[in-house]
Amino acid sequence: MGKPIDKIISSLEKQYMGYKLPPVVRGNPSKFKLLIRTILSARNTDDNAVAAAKLLFSKYKTPAEIARAPIRELEKLVKRGVFYKVKARNIKKLSKILVDKYNGKVPDSIEELVKLPGVGRKTANVVLSHGFKKAEGIAVDTHVFRVVNRIGIVSERTPLKTEQALLKVVPKKYWLNFNKLFVLHGRNICKARNPQCEICPIRRWCDYYKKEN
Repeated sequence: MGKPIDKIISSLEKQYMGYKLPPVVRGNPSKFKLLIRTILSARNTDDNAVAAAKLLFSKYKTPAEIARAPIRELEKLVKRGVFYKVKARNIKKLSKILVDKYNGKVPDSIEELVKLPGVGRKTANVVLSHGFKKAEGIAVDTHVFRVVNRIGIVSERTPLKTEQALLKVVPKKYWLNFNKLFVLHGRNICKARNPQCEICPIRRWCDYYKKEN
C-alpha cells in the first residue's frame, strides 16, 4: 500500500511554514548565480557553496567574463570544499557554452541543462524549480534521497532511480516544492544520524519509525 502523499506534504507544509529556504536558493538569485551555486554545492555545504559563489561573482559578473577568466584564478575563487578544480573547469566550460549557444542565458529545459558540464539532474531540477518555477522532475539530493527512502515513500538505491520512482507516486502538483520540503525535513528532524522521530510530524507514516518503535 502506498503512502498518503497528500497528508505527508500537508504535514510538512505546516511544519515548515515560514522557514527560510536552504542557503543555495535563498535570496532569489539570478538563474545563472543559482546554477553556479548549485554546482558548487555538490559534495559541499550550502554555506561554502554560497560563499564561493559570492567570491566568484565579486570579480566576474557574467558568463562571458567567466568564460574569459584564467582557470587558475577561477580555482582560487571557488576553493571551498572538494573537487574545486573540476568545478572551476566545468563552470568555465559551461559559461562559454551559455555565451556561444544561448546568448548568455541559462536554458529552461532539463534536456538542455543536463548537457552542460557539471550539471546533472539534481542541479537541473533545482534550477528549473527555483529559477524558472518549472516542474520537470524532482531534485533528489542527499536529504531527499535519505528521507523518502527511510520513510518508505519509495525504496531505491540510487538518486536517479529514486527520482524516477518518486515521479510515479508523487502528483505533479507537488513536484515544484517537494525538494524544498524534504530538504528542510532532512536538515531539521530526519537527520542522517539520530533522527528526531519523537517530534516528527509524519512519523505515523514512516517505515523507519515503525521498525524502531
